[in-house]
Amino acid sequence: MSGIAAMRAVVLDCPDPKALSEFYSAVVGWKPAYESDDWVSLADETGSFKLSFQRADDYRAPDWPSPEKPQQFHLDLTVTDREKAGAEVVALGAVKHPHQPGEKDEGFTVYLDPAGHPFCLCDA
Repeated sequence: MSGIAAMRAVVLDCPDPKALSEFYSAVVGWKPAYESDDWVSLADETGSFKLSFQRADDYRAPDWPSPEKPQQFHLDLTVTDREKAGAEVVALGAVKHPHQPGEKDEGFTVYLDPAGHPFCLCDA
């Protein structure tokens, strides 16, 4: 390790950790490594990196691009066929965001996961 710390997990607040973990499990192909009523972690193939979901009873979804409830962070996910992947994430419960930055195709499309977190499907 060359830094002070090693990346362990990205954690998303949400109203229903189980439901949101199932959405992202289908999107990235990772399996649950830990589950409780208030927390679910998905792990990559090596088990060294996790995408986790934490129950937040007072959760308010971001309202990107509004500064009142900013996105705070988002996931960029690389895909080989953005149109096909877009249809697949929508079938899983995502919504294509009405605001797409830029005047032309920038190589990514913005979606909202079932809890309202923005994420981008990006060209490989």
